[in-house]
Amino acid sequence: MDLGKVGIWTNQLTRLTSPEFRDTVQEIEELGFGTLWFGESALGREAFTNAALTLSWTGRIVVATGVASIYARDASATASAQRVLCESFPHRFLLGLGVSHEGLVKARGHSYDKPLDAMRHYLRGIDVHPAGDLPHPPVPPPRVLAALGPGMLELARDHAQGAHPFLVTPEHTHLARETLGPGRLLAPEQGVLLEEDPEVARSILRAEIKNRLGYPNYRKSLVRLGWTTDDFAGGGSDALVDRLFVWGSVAEVAARVKEHLAAGADHVALYVLRAKAGGVPIEEYRQLASIV
Repeated sequence: MDLGKVGIWTNQLTRLTSPEFRDTVQEIEELGFGTLWFGESALGREAFTNAALTLSWTGRIVVATGVASIYARDASATASAQRVLCESFPHRFLLGLGVSHEGLVKARGHSYDKPLDAMRHYLRGIDVHPAGDLPHPPVPPPRVLAALGPGMLELARDHAQGAHPFLVTPEHTHLARETLGPGRLLAPEQGVLLEEDPEVARSILRAEIKNRLGYPNYRKSLVRLGWTTDDFAGGGSDALVDRLFVWGSVAEVAARVKEHLAAGADHVALYVLRAKAGGVPIEEYRQLASIV
């Protein structure tokens, strides 16, 4: 499976109609991006349905769940869905799994177990699920984990093909590669804003990050990297915002991608924000295609 060096991560396609969604993902593929990642929420598009549509509308690009929540369906359903997609679209579907966040999980009516134990149990459930009458994919279905801390990274190393960390810095990428070792996929997400005014850029990015900084998973990850509670105040210090996101020109985005790759990433998934609220950043995708 070839993810390419640069892909797109998005949660901005949810409100599109099916024809609009189709046209957008086809253009993303035509622009040359290697992989299209998308998240999953209780109020958005269901991960496997979305993946099936995207795969059917495109012909080359890898489609990855970034990530599917383990609380959205049981392990047996995930195993069956993954096998169907991997058999139908060989070498083009990558399953990304995550434990989500406590508040979001409880809103679904579930209890939130210890993340590492919950993921380990879920992976075991996938592995023991019988194929039944399903045809076998040409290669074993690959998976990556939304891993931030050392325990989840070790699980991604030992029981998955690698990790897809979200809301991280190049420093995290370096530490993640040390834990994963060679031969495991490391595909961090990187937030992007093509806005060269520092005040405008940081204001937009603080609005984006403010709620996420309230999630314990992300805060613990950032504290491990040396950030303090002072950096979390008011939507994030300048220094924190500038490391979690790259803003400015296409050249500055390219430099940050190279920084992740030099730190040990195999692939970087760009989460592209717009200077104007709402909509899909298709014009920004067109500009960023030059760095693929």
